[in-house]
Amino acid sequence: MTSAWLLAALCAGLMACSPSAEGANAGSPAVEGAGDDTSARHPESGLAIIDLAVVSGDKRHTFRVELADTPQAQAKGLMFRTALGDNEGMLFPSDVPDIRSFWMKNTPIPLDIIFIGLENEVINIAANTEPYSLESVYSEGIASAVLELRGGRAAELGIKPGDRVTW
Repeated sequence: MTSAWLLAALCAGLMACSPSAEGANAGSPAVEGAGDDTSARHPESGLAIIDLAVVSGDKRHTFRVELADTPQAQAKGLMFRTALGDNEGMLFPSDVPDIRSFWMKNTPIPLDIIFIGLENEVINIAANTEPYSLESVYSEGIASAVLELRGGRAAELGIKPGDRVTW
């Protein structure tokens, strides 16, 4: 009887330490469609794919971006990727807005790293970052999210600081 009681207590303790489905994403920004079993997933990363738009003047540029909404997904980012389409990217939302920094470790393609401020506006862009560089690029203020696009894409579309980003 003692071993059965110990097993039951151990199971109860493990269940109490596991994050609940409700609390697992507590504090994470809410993203419509993210986490749904029916939402689109990227075939390489397995991350949810969401719609994102950048409004630049009277132009609206739309993208399908991977949502890096866990520490593990944010640490990996676009490492080891050899291609990124014109209307693809990756979004890194922040649980706690702060000065953000990114590097290009293990990233073989140049990227435009777009820092997004508290009001969902572009605050600065690190354009055409150098592949494999270990030098960090920083937001020029508090960032609530970061968007990575194919290197040179922001300039091609005329995306600039002050543009609005929605997702």
